[in-house]
Amino acid sequence: MDGVTKTRIQKMLPLLNEKQRRMYLATEVESIGYGGLQAVHELTGMSKTTIIKGKKDLQQNNPPKETRIRKTGGGRKPITQKHQTLKTQIEKILENNTAGNPEKTLLWTTKSLRNIAQTLKTQGITVSHDTIGNVLKDMGYSLQQNQKMLQTGQAHPDRNQQFEHINQTVNEFLSQSQPVISVDTKKKELIENFKNNGAEYHKSKDPHKVLDHDFPIKELDKVAPYGVYDIARNEGFVNLGLSHDTSEFAVASILRWWQTLGVNTYPNASKIYITSDNGGSNGSRLRLWKKQLQEFANISGLSVVVSHFPPGTSKWNKIEHKMFCYISKNWRGVPLISVETVIALISNTTTFKGLRIVCIRDNRCYALGTKVSDEEIAQLNLERNKFHGDWNYTIHPK
Repeated sequence: MDGVTKTRIQKMLPLLNEKQRRMYLATEVESIGYGGLQAVHELTGMSKTTIIKGKKDLQQNNPPKETRIRKTGGGRKPITQKHQTLKTQIEKILENNTAGNPEKTLLWTTKSLRNIAQTLKTQGITVSHDTIGNVLKDMGYSLQQNQKMLQTGQAHPDRNQQFEHINQTVNEFLSQSQPVISVDTKKKELIENFKNNGAEYHKSKDPHKVLDHDFPIKELDKVAPYGVYDIARNEGFVNLGLSHDTSEFAVASILRWWQTLGVNTYPNASKIYITSDNGGSNGSRLRLWKKQLQEFANISGLSVVVSHFPPGTSKWNKIEHKMFCYISKNWRGVPLISVETVIALISNTTTFKGLRIVCIRDNRCYALGTKVSDEEIAQLNLERNKFHGDWNYTIHPK
């Protein structure tokens, strides 16, 4: 075979599909003559049998019109066809390791893919864990995390109606360009070199060393992040308290948000809608919460419309899955060694959908056990909604 022929073959082969390659090489073998089959085989690595098959394709008087490269039925058979009892055997393995509602089509397994593959191997079936994952998906299985969906105790009969009321009110305020915020306190965090769940990248075999116990140390700080989430702007604000999580602290955090961000964002606002949990420092039964909201209304000049989520449904509060969850992801695996570290981690929390968070430190001391008398409650400019006035009410400025 001369150099010109070699160059031509090497340039042509990458441009052809499987069938065209064997037919083209068959023509080159014919043009070379004696020894051509061996020469082409050594140059391209294509088997002699395949080249001979290409020669037979060329000799067909009526080549097939179909565009298929391989004949029907060619190629590797699906694993479930090769091992027709595969799904049944996997189900038997998972029989005592499957959780979920039997009435639903989606199931999940607590058995790892590699364990299933190892068990199948002992039964004479060798299959990769990736293939088992694909088979499980076809069978309606998926990886699942624990989900907080079961309410402790009896669900309130007006739970769904309260959700509808909140949704309707949110839409009304947004259509009027009035501020709508979701508020809550994130769980308190210990400030020290304690282990923080999760992982971050480090040099191999060089993890961050932390204290071997997570017991609180009295002389060290503990922070209470109170969050305000602006639903319309996908913007968050965290007032990082170093004192007690009280109603005074909660409303002071809302006021700091208003003075820092809200008043500039909503210069024409006449009212504000606040959605919160039914417990904690912003619970519906707390007198101090309402008294402090009255002070906020007086300072801001806004009518404060408040709705509380029914008991046991705090996970539906927007701030939980629109802001707090991303803060937790951002600092996972990072020891919260100082207040400045917490502020930096919260302030640098972002999402692909444009979430931004402002975090500031609150050095004020908020006292526990503040009492609010009946006379002080009677002086509030409070208007209760006709539907569940204990959950839905408006506090007007005086």
